[in-house]
Amino acid sequence: MNFLIAILPIAFLIYVMTKKKSWPSHISLPFAAILVYVLVLVHSGLDPNLVNATVVNGTLSALTPISIIWGAILLSLTMRRSGAERIIGEWLKEVSANPIAQLMIVGWAFPFMTEGASGFGTPAAIAAPLLVGLGFGAVRVTILTLVMNAVPATFGAVGTPMWFGFSQVPLSASDIFSVSWKSALVHSVAALFIPIIALRFAVGWAEIRQNLLFVYLSILSCVLPSLALSRFTYEFPSLIGGAVGLCLSALMAKYQVGLVRTDAVKEVVAFDPSSKNHERLRAFAPYLMLIAILVVTRVRFLPLRAWLNAESPGLTLDWGSLGKFSVSAALVFRLDSIFGTSSAWSYPALFVPALIPFVVIVLLSVPLLRIDRNAMGKVVADTTNRLRGPTVTLVGALVMAQLMTLGGDRAQTMIIGRTVATITGRSWPFFAPVLGALGAFFAGSATVSNLTFAGIQDSIARTLGFDRTSILALQSVGAAMGNMVAISNIVAVSSILGLVNQDGFVLKRTVIPLIVYALIAGISGLIFT
Repeated sequence: MNFLIAILPIAFLIYVMTKKKSWPSHISLPFAAILVYVLVLVHSGLDPNLVNATVVNGTLSALTPISIIWGAILLSLTMRRSGAERIIGEWLKEVSANPIAQLMIVGWAFPFMTEGASGFGTPAAIAAPLLVGLGFGAVRVTILTLVMNAVPATFGAVGTPMWFGFSQVPLSASDIFSVSWKSALVHSVAALFIPIIALRFAVGWAEIRQNLLFVYLSILSCVLPSLALSRFTYEFPSLIGGAVGLCLSALMAKYQVGLVRTDAVKEVVAFDPSSKNHERLRAFAPYLMLIAILVVTRVRFLPLRAWLNAESPGLTLDWGSLGKFSVSAALVFRLDSIFGTSSAWSYPALFVPALIPFVVIVLLSVPLLRIDRNAMGKVVADTTNRLRGPTVTLVGALVMAQLMTLGGDRAQTMIIGRTVATITGRSWPFFAPVLGALGAFFAGSATVSNLTFAGIQDSIARTLGFDRTSILALQSVGAAMGNMVAISNIVAVSSILGLVNQDGFVLKRTVIPLIVYALIAGISGLIFT
């Protein structure tokens, strides 16, 4: 009975978002959150104050993805309004007019690198507008970027899903390196199939087959360095692997290695090459600055990361029953003891990739790209208008996710995990990635999925006698692959591209590669254990 109650909101959400006349996410997610709220309040026996505090916490937590999306849209529209996006598109067409090459460079290698630098959904947010600018359909681009971004997600944001996601599980240094290596190994196998499926959403099979050699060379140029690095570090596999892959993919595309031969790159340019190069440098400058800022603010051995997360309160206010509010000199906002409970919320405004780097980059780009004040005002207004629907969706998603993980061993997510583990028994390694994907589906984060389910995965491994690092690696892979169906990620990319009421359509399509990924990960799990 507990399992049926726990699974009911998930079944409801999947049904209303995928049925013939599907509900838009800004309606279905709040309804699902209300359903979870009622079930938790009535059935769990938890303190009502804690349940209500969790609702407040979830609502405030939505500020993180909302601010990131706002910043990403702001940069995208700034690049479009200034003409920089058009210049980058022209350069990519000169490198190769082949759509497969463009998709692999912008949709695969570039996001692979930016995932390693930032995570938080920014890779798809940056790549998607560029691909639309190259002439690809917005819905197809949404699906492709979500699917492509699953492979590098385990090592996103300089390894945050590893070093922070597994922080609640007692692991030695050798254990976590073993988890890192095994995760990368499974991702490497999946990468031989998943990008091909992603490409199929954007182009036909004939084009893929004709350029298959280039596709695999581009895949391997990212995956092999990432796999090699995963044995020694869990912070840089995606970042360095993506950087190597991006350079090699662009070079191979320029010389048409593995591509159908075309003379399109030999078009004569009607203006001065030096002027053209200057324009290109200005157009690329915001993205170059973006990557540089993301790296220096996220690498742990540099001091900036600690400074931007410093929580020593500079100002503290007692808001009575609502809680204690504080803000540090580094603009880390906190609300502790919400409704007198242990629930607490924080928002590191300078570390969340919103103000830094997006807003900072836009401010620097205004004089660089010669954007006038009126045009910039329209960009800001358009950016804000695009977030009205997604804001409701994201609040619903975060409230639902936090309520389902409330209650420790009695949490709905824990009940689902234990029940599935009991049913599967010795075949659990085949299903372990699905639990990780479930966490990412709700939270939109591989890190949060690992934080939520690593403990129960470790417990199942100990109880059933499986190798702990293998099961945790499968959790890590599942958390990464689940990002392609995460509601918040779908909403984020759709919002950036200006899509309306397409979330259910996208979800139904991304489930297909998710199933393939899960089969690959599950079979790998059976081999590992």
